[in-house]
Amino acid sequence: MTSTESEDIDQEISETGEQPTTPPDDHSEWETTADDDGADSESQREATRVLNQDEIDSLLGFDDSEDMGGDSEGIHAILNSALVSYERLPMLEVVFDRLVRLMSTSLRNFTSDNVEVSIDNVTSTRFGDYLNSIPLPAMLSVIKADEWDNYGLVTIDSALIYSIVDVLLGGRRGTAAMRIEGRPYTTIERNLVERLVHVMLGDLSAAFEPLSPVTFRFERLETNPRFATITRPPNAAIVARLRVDMDDRGGEIELVLPYATLEPVRELLLQMFMGEKFGRDTIWENHLAEAMWSTEIELEAVMDERTMKLQDVFDLSVGTRIMFDATPQSSIEIRCGNIPLYAARMGRQSDRIAVQVERQIEKQGTGK
Repeated sequence: MTSTESEDIDQEISETGEQPTTPPDDHSEWETTADDDGADSESQREATRVLNQDEIDSLLGFDDSEDMGGDSEGIHAILNSALVSYERLPMLEVVFDRLVRLMSTSLRNFTSDNVEVSIDNVTSTRFGDYLNSIPLPAMLSVIKADEWDNYGLVTIDSALIYSIVDVLLGGRRGTAAMRIEGRPYTTIERNLVERLVHVMLGDLSAAFEPLSPVTFRFERLETNPRFATITRPPNAAIVARLRVDMDDRGGEIELVLPYATLEPVRELLLQMFMGEKFGRDTIWENHLAEAMWSTEIELEAVMDERTMKLQDVFDLSVGTRIMFDATPQSSIEIRCGNIPLYAARMGRQSDRIAVQVERQIEKQGTGK
């Protein structure tokens, strides 16, 4: 600032008594701009803030409420939406109810003890998740449905294994079976458990018999879940958990049936249960049979047929003769639509042309 400018400012102050207003310099402008940029960046950081762990779990659907019995939400619910609920297969619940009744009787005869079998729950899960949730040690029996050409799994927990061994080898009633954890199962224990699985498979085949005859066969016994893989881990499966109680002793049996195994009888499992005949309504069947017997159909007596070229058909005109190979003694066919039913002879009855049925034409095999 020059001396002349300083004198002018002093003179202005003396005349007005106020400080003169000077335009802001470059430094103050930068401060204002920096404050504006800081506010914008603060709002941008507020808009793009990072989610915390609880919000991430809620978004993905892995919330603690799911472990407490709540429904899954978020991406986890979308992934599990492909699982078909067992509640959509009403007949499967009926099969499991029959299995419980049959197993209660069979295990009483097998153990000579008071045995009660009940269903804890039936759930749908992915096969890989089920294998990861198996508490060890356990015995896994791989079974095969011969008619369905697919496999299933029977898992027996250690509590039931020791209880069965204790009962079959003469253990006293009212005393809990002694458990020795951390050791592999002996040959005697494996053989006794295998006998138990054979009893269960017989009852399982009998439970499915009214719906669809099937034979469940024992394949092998495994103690490592990795060696009991019967389907791909992402595939869905139905897990039925059965509780076996024997006078203060017992355990659980889990029956795992992949949806691929139940696919041959899926249509039968979808029907509603109506009595022991598994969905059959005799009143409707009788009504339908009576209606079919009173249905009118049209029969045609075909003397002969001839195959002609399309050009010859277009050349037909009034007076053209078509020669057939039929004679008065030739056999004719009685048809319903395009289906031949009977072979007959043509004749006359009074003043009407009549047909006398000679034999029934057998249906040709279609390979079904």
